[in-house]
Amino acid sequence: MIYLGCFLLLCGLTRVMASYPIWWSLAVGHQYSSLGSQPILCGSIPGLVPKQLRFCRNYVEIMPSVAEGVKIGIQECQHQFRGRRWNCTTINDNLAIFGPVLDKAHSSPQHQKHEFIIVVSPSSKVQLRWRCRNEWNRLPMTCSLPPLNTFDTSLQNPTKSQLRRRLYLYNFTLEKSFSLFNFSFQQPESRRLCTRSPQAGVAFAVTRACAEGSATICGCDNRHKGPPGEGWKWGGCSEDVEFGTMVSREFADARENRPDARSAMNRHNNEAGRMSLNEKMFLKCKCHGLSGSCEVKTCWWSQPNFRVIGDYMKDKYDSASEMVVEKHRESRGWVETLRPKYNYFKPPTEQDLVYYETSPNFCDPNPQTGSFGTRDRVCNLTSHGIDGCDLLCCGRGHNTRTERRKEKCDCVFHWCCYVSCKECVRVYDVHTCK
Repeated sequence: MIYLGCFLLLCGLTRVMASYPIWWSLAVGHQYSSLGSQPILCGSIPGLVPKQLRFCRNYVEIMPSVAEGVKIGIQECQHQFRGRRWNCTTINDNLAIFGPVLDKAHSSPQHQKHEFIIVVSPSSKVQLRWRCRNEWNRLPMTCSLPPLNTFDTSLQNPTKSQLRRRLYLYNFTLEKSFSLFNFSFQQPESRRLCTRSPQAGVAFAVTRACAEGSATICGCDNRHKGPPGEGWKWGGCSEDVEFGTMVSREFADARENRPDARSAMNRHNNEAGRMSLNEKMFLKCKCHGLSGSCEVKTCWWSQPNFRVIGDYMKDKYDSASEMVVEKHRESRGWVETLRPKYNYFKPPTEQDLVYYETSPNFCDPNPQTGSFGTRDRVCNLTSHGIDGCDLLCCGRGHNTRTERRKEKCDCVFHWCCYVSCKECVRVYDVHTCK
């Protein structure tokens, strides 16, 4: 357990530093705002291990890009998980910017495993019911989820593939069972999967900064051009994604050298995030000529908008593979490795995300897990997904209020050249969790 206040500083700092990189705090608060005006003092960055400290001193001119990468990674995490119970909330004035939320999932005494029980009636009508139990002692427990009869889950004479497609709406990871009408669903470790975004963000920001000329130790990529295509030739500045991923790997992964399952998972997921950049590189072209005639077209390799990377990683998160921990005796001692939990699923590739712990309950505030709860969170009344009022509010119900918002309307283009708009007041219903 990580204690708050003075207990955090006196008793819990070592635990925080061991749990996840507190140097991420460089990307938030006053430290980030001063990056452009003051030189970075590597020794003042909290939580750096010796390898990171040496890297920072050798490549100090790219450290602002490292901080920028962490920031855009956190922002993308918050966007992708904006409708989830845990939405990547950061804490100001705290070295551990996510609080204790990235500690072990089973620190929560209410750690639950949620299962769907598929019941087939004599009339062949299929309905879903929750079954909850404690993941650690296997005892039944009260579900903190709304009854499924609020959803349209009935199917007449369903096939197995029909059930899988229908159940996908609930945004849970499907685990195969030996029984045709018995499926188990678990929430992947959303906190640690989501916070792999900063690693990809570091590679992205450093690569972009090199192409823009912000650093003298790197520049454009001239190694992977190959022959030009028909109707175009190489030009511009191809972004050197290999240098960006090298920086992310050497700096961000420097902590992940412990022989435990956490480091093995982090190394795998960090690399998957970086590989997504290579996967999404595309050929960007520009036309040259009078009046856009495109007499000459030059092209170069470019990274996409980071939102494309975030969407791609979110898809990987939704299909993350559950692993189990195995211990092996080696010359350096006991080493923990990961293997797929289910042999009848296709094993994860290097580009897939993996997890071995399920998330705790984020429905209610809990200082031990770092959960802020979902009270007063805005929910979507019409959604049947996790962002809907039923699931996001954990069955507690929701409040509705009206808001009057001023918006531009009836816009008209005038020649030449400006647009004039009226100001309208519209009334919206806003739904928040009780």
